Amino acid sequence: MTSPSKSIDIAIVGGGIAGLMLAIGLLKKPNIKVTIYEAAHHFGEIGAGVALGPNAQRAMELIDPKIMDAFKRLATGNLWKSKEHNYFEYRDDHGEPFGTTVNTGGQSMVYRADLLDELVKLVPQDIAHFAKRVVHLEDLGAKGVLLKFKDGSEATHDCVVGCDGIKSEVRHYLFGDSPVARAHFSGKYCHRGLIPMDKAVAGIGEELAMNNQMYLGKHGHVLTFPVQNGKTMNVVAFASKESWDDPNWVVPSDKEHLLADFKDFGPVVQRLVGLMENNDIWALFDMHDHPLPIYYKGRVSVSGDAAHATTPHQGSGAAMATEDGYILSELLGTVSDAAGIEKAFKAYDEVRRARTQKLVATSREAGHLWELEKYGGDLQSLVEDMKARFAWIWDEDLEAEVAEGKRYMNE
Repeated sequence: MTSPSKSIDIAIVGGGIAGLMLAIGLLKKPNIKVTIYEAAHHFGEIGAGVALGPNAQRAMELIDPKIMDAFKRLATGNLWKSKEHNYFEYRDDHGEPFGTTVNTGGQSMVYRADLLDELVKLVPQDIAHFAKRVVHLEDLGAKGVLLKFKDGSEATHDCVVGCDGIKSEVRHYLFGDSPVARAHFSGKYCHRGLIPMDKAVAGIGEELAMNNQMYLGKHGHVLTFPVQNGKTMNVVAFASKESWDDPNWVVPSDKEHLLADFKDFGPVVQRLVGLMENNDIWALFDMHDHPLPIYYKGRVSVSGDAAHATTPHQGSGAAMATEDGYILSELLGTVSDAAGIEKAFKAYDEVRRARTQKLVATSREAGHLWELEKYGGDLQSLVEDMKARFAWIWDEDLEAEVAEGKRYMNE
């Protein structure tokens, strides 16, 4: 089960951004053997652009400077120098500006698949096993944790970390049929699509196309930002719905539906949504209504979306997963034998649960804010709210979190 040269044998379930960030952090610890189990036939991420702010960038640097080097090569911010520190410019549904959020620490977007490709380069091929969908977990006490896979195979490890996303099987193991075991519909969905940058510039002008924008309307909002070093504009157009009955959370988006959702917006947004290509609809589920009471049980823990799936309304879901990877790898790196694993998981839960669940709650709230459901037409109150909304996310002292976690472990 455990290599003679390694004292702790850890299985990571899930090979997305959360799983690979954690794996890369653990690989730097001499006491740890890492194995990744991915349900798909290869590493892969769905979705287009993902935001990684100053907190995520610090976490990447702390996990491995090579991640940050790759991020710098891939990241795309506002393309105008005069707007390089703008997080988003906020406009009403007819495109008139009324506010800006500034982020001097840097907020850049990357294409998810490109980032994942760079993370994969930092992971030895022999630690990853594909087409391994977990169907059962069993705590064997001192003997470790047994994993059973859909293909009939089994594996035993000292502990397991579920990084298997919003529909986590590991979370289901921890909480059974409880409402906390699954994510719930947030009341929002979004059309996601891309526009070649030359077409975007021709359609709405250079300033709007090349810099992050958010258009706010009643029960809907649209955000745009450049990705792929400015070659492409990413568009995410949000709308509201009371319930989601389709068993699929990602479904095709037709132009008629898209245009109908934004028929009351002005000409700029009308042109934007008309230009969108490769569109699909994402139902936005999260863990706001039924947050997890704890992030571990025995020698099994959850991280990233498996622990705290959130809506994207504050652009920080992937950032929190990256923070998790740094904190958890540092705490597990101090464990000298299998008996200390639960102490590390308990410390991780103590330092991470409140912060990550605050993101889930405030992101749900932000969805109402951006769609004029919190202050109505009072834009001044909205501006004051949005200016105070991000500092606690971006300015976190991650090394202090690690130090606090280590104190918990020593109690």
